[in-house]
Amino acid sequence: MSQPPIFSYENLSLHQGEGWLFRDLDLHVGPRDRLALIGRNGAGKTTLLRLITDEIESDKGKRVIQPGVNIVMLEQEPDFTPFETLRDYALSGPMGPAQHDVEAIADQLGTDLSTRADKASGGEKRRAAICRALASEPDLLLLDEPTNHLDLGAIDWLEEWLGRYKGAFITISHDRTFLTRLTKQTLWLDRGTIRRLEVGFGGYDAWMEKIYADETRSAEKLDAKLKLEAHWLERGVTARRKRNQGRLAKLWEMRAQRAAMIGPAGAAKLQAESDDSRTKSVITATNISKSFGEGDAKRVIIRDFSLRIQRGDRIGIVGSNGAGKTTLLKMLTGELESDTGSVVLAQTLNGVFIDQQRSLLTPDKRVRDVLADGSDWIDVRGTKKHVQGYLKEFLFAPSLIDARVGTLSGGEQSRLLLAREFARMSNLLVLDEPTNDLDLETLDLLQEVIADYEGTVLLVSHDRDFLDRTVTVTLGLDGSGNVDVIAGGYAEWEAQRKQSGSNQKSSSKPAQASSKPAARSSSPSKKLSYKDQRDYDQLPERIEAIDQRMGEIEQALADPKLYVRDFPKFEALTKENSALIEEKDAAEMRWLELAEEVEQLLNP
Repeated sequence: MSQPPIFSYENLSLHQGEGWLFRDLDLHVGPRDRLALIGRNGAGKTTLLRLITDEIESDKGKRVIQPGVNIVMLEQEPDFTPFETLRDYALSGPMGPAQHDVEAIADQLGTDLSTRADKASGGEKRRAAICRALASEPDLLLLDEPTNHLDLGAIDWLEEWLGRYKGAFITISHDRTFLTRLTKQTLWLDRGTIRRLEVGFGGYDAWMEKIYADETRSAEKLDAKLKLEAHWLERGVTARRKRNQGRLAKLWEMRAQRAAMIGPAGAAKLQAESDDSRTKSVITATNISKSFGEGDAKRVIIRDFSLRIQRGDRIGIVGSNGAGKTTLLKMLTGELESDTGSVVLAQTLNGVFIDQQRSLLTPDKRVRDVLADGSDWIDVRGTKKHVQGYLKEFLFAPSLIDARVGTLSGGEQSRLLLAREFARMSNLLVLDEPTNDLDLETLDLLQEVIADYEGTVLLVSHDRDFLDRTVTVTLGLDGSGNVDVIAGGYAEWEAQRKQSGSNQKSSSKPAQASSKPAARSSSPSKKLSYKDQRDYDQLPERIEAIDQRMGEIEQALADPKLYVRDFPKFEALTKENSALIEEKDAAEMRWLELAEEVEQLLNP
């Protein structure tokens, strides 16, 4: 931090429940810091933000703010009950935000502030809260899950605003893409301590993995309880990440195979399927449409859409709020009848629906009651497992087996719901916004479980990184009734939208959507060019070398004394790490495009 801090908390300690949540923490925020605040559910991330705003008083510590510094917090769940309209809430900030600033931000976000607060949706309330926070002209902006309830367009707008923002911010978020694009430093709350890394979230994984590995090697010096915790973390994080490298390669392979089944114009090749392919089909949608309303008020949600979903597909559905994502999901699963066309489901289809409705969990029930009807054993898709062992697979302490559901955090309840539903025998998994209230480690776990799932997956999500790591095919809704069919994740759909220059397609037929990245020719040659072949052969080795160098840099930056001892080296390593992150992303995208092209050449 080259400039004096605008905010500091020294020796911060807070006692909660039966013990200390924080003990002797030191926190300093510079005038241009972009801090990612990371920690598992229950680590105290939101509590720390409330301590910064002085909403909560610490048991110990010195809080220092530079004169004139305005601290503003965007809460995860703000209280709208005292306000009649969203405008009333947005204008109620402690610094009295100017009405014209509030209205200008609302116009850019496309939200109507005259909406009654008690009738507003979660997305409308989130936009009003953003209007209030940003119009308050903060010097230090605290963001608690800012992308929750926002659609992709609003997330893009917020990212652009924060990119231009001249002050400092600290953000809690499970949106990896949001964190990677915006943050420059990382704060990690872990078991009552706080660590700081002068690298953004893009370098967090390697840093965390090294710390856990060091702790595991020193486990003989720790007490038995901490040994056990270190074992979970090592097994649940470090080992998982190594396995996920293989899963990512498998996902790329599946995308390349699926691209060969998608026509050159982006529509499923329904008529050209072999008999063998038909036996693998689990859902076949043919010329389906859906609209709501009558006359001038009639709105087309889905227009003349066809798709064959194969066994093992991972289908992601994306689009703005109101574009029809949930409508399409319900049509594909037979819950909602289409106006035209037909949807045929395989007779053997057995689905599990996970929509994060924690209301299904009774607060007075014990964890073992939810998972195994009070038994010590649970049937996990045909395999008998002890409940305590199964709990560890979902990052729960085995001692929570008799805890009441009502004592769990919101994220823990979501994780418990996932554990219960994933245990059921099924061959179709349907998830509607599954990432809500999940911390980053649980998101990693969810990605792993989906990757290993032997059936078909349909999911709706606004989480771009989650989609990129999970799905083989993306269905992109533009709000006019058209559905793009893209082999790949969110990044491929975003590239398709940029290539077209607009969300609006020239034809109402989904066949107009291209499934190929912008760089590919619509008429590929019979073999790769010399440059393409060289890249295809050499990029995997280059990506591996980048990973190795990033690991070396993160190990060097993990030294807390480097910043003071050798600042030029620290600064050079930080810049090199940022450049390597960008180079790796570009290399992975380039290799995936070439892999799809090779698949197309092999299967014309």
